[in-house]
Amino acid sequence: MHKILVFTDIHILPEGETIIGLDPFARFTQGLAHALERHPDAERIVLCGDLAHNAAPTEYARLKQALEGCPLPVDLMLGNHDRRGPFLAEFPQVPVTDAGFVQQHHDIGDYRLILLDTLDEEADDTHSGHLCAHRLDWLDHALATAGKRRVVVFTHHPPMITGFSGMDWIGLHNRSELIERLVAHGGVAQIVSGHIHRTIQGAAGGIPVSVFKSPCHQMPMALGFQDSSLSIDEPGAYGILLLHGDGVIVHTEDFTLPPQTPEVYG
Repeated sequence: MHKILVFTDIHILPEGETIIGLDPFARFTQGLAHALERHPDAERIVLCGDLAHNAAPTEYARLKQALEGCPLPVDLMLGNHDRRGPFLAEFPQVPVTDAGFVQQHHDIGDYRLILLDTLDEEADDTHSGHLCAHRLDWLDHALATAGKRRVVVFTHHPPMITGFSGMDWIGLHNRSELIERLVAHGGVAQIVSGHIHRTIQGAAGGIPVSVFKSPCHQMPMALGFQDSSLSIDEPGAYGILLLHGDGVIVHTEDFTLPPQTPEVYG
């Protein structure tokens, strides 16, 4: 069994700035410490986009500071709040495609992890996602060379409708093109996404989709509302993926709840 830790929607800000009174840097470092203490057997960490809030160089520098000394490999992805230029200036070692998109894959046992770049820097609404022909062609190759491995695909924008109308409006606009490729491959076991700031389970083309909460601020349960900027102070969380012979098990952990001592009931 292989364990992967997932953080998404970190939204790092400059020192002293907050979102609805919450410090994204403090919340992420708290969550990272919590995850590393309780899951030292994890094999890697995936940060699933919206690393910074305004894509400022100082924000990416603070993220790098937060990751210093992390004992696990960390994979960095981009979301709608990110921008490739300042991100790659701070993290030049991150793999990119020939066209400069932040996409990569890793083989872990009988699994291949495929990390996609859904950031659309040309979007009129500034926050929706898109996978251009180059990124989809890269995906086709990553799928074709996976062999008999099961595939887990990571995207920032979920490839499904969630019921949060404002967030769906700024979702992955060509999700059908992505799902057609994944379904045609036949070996995709799980899709993991962020963007919504809520824990959501669903499916796209029959493939399970898991959306994780942010370590910082969350989307309130406001189904149908058009506003994509609604935020609430609910517990911060991260995801835990267990990859084993029978498939993928998905857990989520709220790390900002008061410490509790487990008791035996009977």
